[in-house]
Amino acid sequence: MTKYTDQGKQDTRSGYGAGMTELGRTNPNVVALCADLVGSLKIDTFIEENPERFFQVGIAEANMMGIAAGLTIGGKIPFASTFANFATGRVYDQIRQSIAYSDKNVKICASHSGLTLGEDGATHQILEDIGLMKMLPGMTVINPCDFNQTKAATIAIAEHHGPVYLRFGRPKVANFTPADQKFEIGKALMLNEGTDVTIIATGHLVWQALLAAESLENQGISAEVINIHTIKPLDDKAILDSVKKTGCVVTAEEHNYLGGLGESVSRVLATHHPTPQEFVATQDTFGESGTPEQLMEKYGLNNKAIEAAVLKVMKRK
Repeated sequence: MTKYTDQGKQDTRSGYGAGMTELGRTNPNVVALCADLVGSLKIDTFIEENPERFFQVGIAEANMMGIAAGLTIGGKIPFASTFANFATGRVYDQIRQSIAYSDKNVKICASHSGLTLGEDGATHQILEDIGLMKMLPGMTVINPCDFNQTKAATIAIAEHHGPVYLRFGRPKVANFTPADQKFEIGKALMLNEGTDVTIIATGHLVWQALLAAESLENQGISAEVINIHTIKPLDDKAILDSVKKTGCVVTAEEHNYLGGLGESVSRVLATHHPTPQEFVATQDTFGESGTPEQLMEKYGLNNKAIEAAVLKVMKRK
């Protein structure tokens, strides 16, 4: 049975807000930019306590990225935040040229990612952002799983020099990781040791993977669960050590199966240790309007889908 328990549902965007509040008190070089979504990004306290370190850019996301890049030249550490669709797709050229190519120390912090944005529908539900960002040379890509881990990641990226894409979400989800757990960029976390199958999950799907592992244990299947919070740089060693033991793997993510975590894992396996793999992800499709729960069920992004993928991949061993 999983050793993790839900400490109370919280939204990961509030974890970002809590991290920003702490950074506002501890790191005078951190500045915040936002594209007219302060309430949605939960950075009200940072602004109240540090009004001179906040820049409200308005609905001008491309301009926000350019300003953020410029602020780094003076030694500032800009956290540029908006919805994930507007933080990546809308401003990809500015990120590529002004931030990634120029190796600027900008932290792109994106809320409302994936299907769990919910009722706002397909135009706002970006399912391609991990792929877009991980392909940029030098870009670190982080997708934490709960409130505590998002707060820890927010604080950690301020100490990391270089461009970062930090992805988090809108709904309240299980908060289950330790509040004092150190966040190490590029270091996967073993959540549940097992021998029959490896489940590698990221973001909102990590808790669902733990639920699936618990159900599988009742069926006599021992599932190893790994939390990949950093998609780039990927913890190749953790992946390989696990699959060499279990012989098969399921990857789970709230993202298109093209370009996401699953493809990154496939590259590692194809290069070093070919292994049967099943993907729990959206199947090259846009989303639609609905509650997060309805959408995750319809598009097969929950514990039941992970469990079914495990049963399927084990037959391929």
